[in-house]
Amino acid sequence: MNKHPVKMPAFTRGLKALPIAASLLLGAVAAPAMADDKVDSSRLVSVGGDVTEIIYALGEEGRLIARDTTSTYPEAATKLPDVGYMRALSPEGILAMNPTAIIAIEGSGPPEALTVLKSASVPFESVPNAYTRDGILAKIDRVGALLGVDDKAKALEAKVSADLDAAISDAAKRPEGERKRILFILSLQGGKVMASGSGTAADGIIKLAGATNAVAAFPGYKPLTDEAIIEAKPDVILMMDRGDGASTKNDDLLKQPALALTPAAQNKAIIRMDGLHLLGFGPRTASTVRELNTAIYGG
Repeated sequence: MNKHPVKMPAFTRGLKALPIAASLLLGAVAAPAMADDKVDSSRLVSVGGDVTEIIYALGEEGRLIARDTTSTYPEAATKLPDVGYMRALSPEGILAMNPTAIIAIEGSGPPEALTVLKSASVPFESVPNAYTRDGILAKIDRVGALLGVDDKAKALEAKVSADLDAAISDAAKRPEGERKRILFILSLQGGKVMASGSGTAADGIIKLAGATNAVAAFPGYKPLTDEAIIEAKPDVILMMDRGDGASTKNDDLLKQPALALTPAAQNKAIIRMDGLHLLGFGPRTASTVRELNTAIYGG
């Protein structure tokens, strides 16, 4: 399976200090996984909103003792202790929860934090992350194997795959020549548009929803020049609705000189969706495909 880690910039807050002595953490030997990848998940920390969603969808949420900041669905997950943002993890905070296992989505970090966690006496298990239909099913399969609930995982995979196939098939019916160009904007940094190129979650969901990424010529996320924005000619601007009031307002977007010259700005075609729902590539992705397709093209 091709792996496409999200090259998303880390949050501005830094990694917390690690006062636990390195000898205590690095000197321990990592516990091996049990047969068939199963680990002792009686006290589980999940890192990655998609991983947490899958655990709930499997009906195994009773094992969870903590989750990361991106794990906001279902709402019950937000009642669990928060061990921090998935790309700025604090090993001390996670290990203080006394977990029997940590299950993290591929791309979590930073690397130095993972080094500490993987060297601790708690199994650290990674879940593959690919922004495709098959990538979603692989996540479910991996989490099910780690929890020792393969039958539940197979049943969930069958349900999710059928729903995904129907949603993707409907979106794919739109002729290539009629597909709108979508510009996913992660943020505005210093007046620069940070946009999503190829190999990203945004690129993946745009394609599944029957549209075209307006800036797929480069990989990952990067700031765009004014010339690149104008040349991209996006029909629609897509952004995450962060839900905390910190998102760039539509009026501010439309005031950006280069964006103001695009068809998207001229038509005020701006779509905002919940970040985890839009980019999570978890069990709800079929509904994401339908919702985004409707928002782009109308009911």
